[in-house]
Amino acid sequence: MKRFVEGVSRDQSTLFPERLEDFIAQDNPVRVIDEFVESLPLGELGFEGVAPCSTGRPGYHPSILLKLYIYGYLNRIPSSRRLERETQRNVELMWLCERLSPDFKTIADFRKDNGKGIRGVCREFVLICRRLDLFTRAIVAIDGSKFKAVNHRDRNFTPAKMKRRTEQIEASIERYLGQLDSADQGEPAVTESKTERLKNKIAVLKEEMQLDKAPDQQVLLTDPDARSMKSRGQGIVGYNVQTAVETEHHLIVDHEVINTGSDRHQLETMAKGARAAVGIDDLTVIADRGYYKSEEILACEQAGIKTVVPKTRTSNNKAKGLFGREAFRYVGETDEYICPAGERLIWRFRTVEHGRTLDCYYSSACPNCSMKRQCTTGTNRRIKRWEHEAVLDRVQARLDRQPETMRLRRQSAEHPFATLKTWMGYTHFLTRTLPNVRTEMSLHVLAYNLKRVINLLGVGALRDALAT
Repeated sequence: MKRFVEGVSRDQSTLFPERLEDFIAQDNPVRVIDEFVESLPLGELGFEGVAPCSTGRPGYHPSILLKLYIYGYLNRIPSSRRLERETQRNVELMWLCERLSPDFKTIADFRKDNGKGIRGVCREFVLICRRLDLFTRAIVAIDGSKFKAVNHRDRNFTPAKMKRRTEQIEASIERYLGQLDSADQGEPAVTESKTERLKNKIAVLKEEMQLDKAPDQQVLLTDPDARSMKSRGQGIVGYNVQTAVETEHHLIVDHEVINTGSDRHQLETMAKGARAAVGIDDLTVIADRGYYKSEEILACEQAGIKTVVPKTRTSNNKAKGLFGREAFRYVGETDEYICPAGERLIWRFRTVEHGRTLDCYYSSACPNCSMKRQCTTGTNRRIKRWEHEAVLDRVQARLDRQPETMRLRRQSAEHPFATLKTWMGYTHFLTRTLPNVRTEMSLHVLAYNLKRVINLLGVGALRDALAT
């Protein structure tokens, strides 16, 4: 062929074969992975097999398999079978793993058996980002998102589904028992085989009827730790992934995977974890209204963490055409409320509801008030105030002064979730049970942070930082 770029003949032999080192440029991200893993104290992080056994067949060093997994998640190759194939044809992986090619079972077992170590590696990289002064802004956004589990919805049983399923099982058992009676009247050889098969079916169905004895009345046949939760108005069988994202570079400083659908009890845990990661005492945490819980906000404020969380509106007074609680102004100097009609709601008594100490306020002028129809359907409009309500008032005032923080939260916390789900192909986790899913999520977060820092600093600057 003339006038075309010509390749080298496949049959051409060379006297001096090219080195793998010659195929990997100095600014290739795979070099960052190599230097990062080599700098880690794998034994202290909890990895198994760091010290080889004196007997038996030699195993792979944990650093080789860790490099393989970090490369895989960084390049959207999380499957152990695909990673095995890539080690045999991918030049970067040949260089990174020194031409070793572990089988898929060895690769998968490494992820399953070294969850503690892998999560520790994720934290170690956050500490490296901290040393690089990437956490200079004392604001962290917290958010949660639902990720699909391996378990299909048809293999998830909630109380309502269990009730329907139990009725179907009972009908099936009656039908099989009827078939057993008719089978007894047939030929002995056929009867014995058919009877055994029907008895096995009945035993399986009776065992399935015991599934509704689960503690939270949810049963999942594929992944027992996954749960059915609401996500954007639809049901999803999966896990709730919590992240704390610093707002300057959008790095994930802390994360957790839980199997409860609500975020309401996660604010304190995530805020304290984020503060420990970034090393900033005067930290401000932003979250959406799904995290609004009085006790959680109080715990953060007592720990010295400022929170910005919108208040949830649980009252249906506005739907009824009545004044909402925000229409009543609290006067701290006199410890009373001023209603829309200008009347004073004074302190009356103290009570305890659901473990919370509440003060009750109302006015004696309510029965004769001209605005009563807009205020209450009872004798008096009563306002109850929590003993730590001043903390919630400060949080609301903080939000009123800086309404743009909610936009900052969306820009910071939702961006990593979109990136991670895109990398996953909008599919489910590959592993099952909560400990393994947490390990898998740590690999996703590590790959995200690593790629983010490479884009921010460049390969050269990050390699220099790792060398020191």
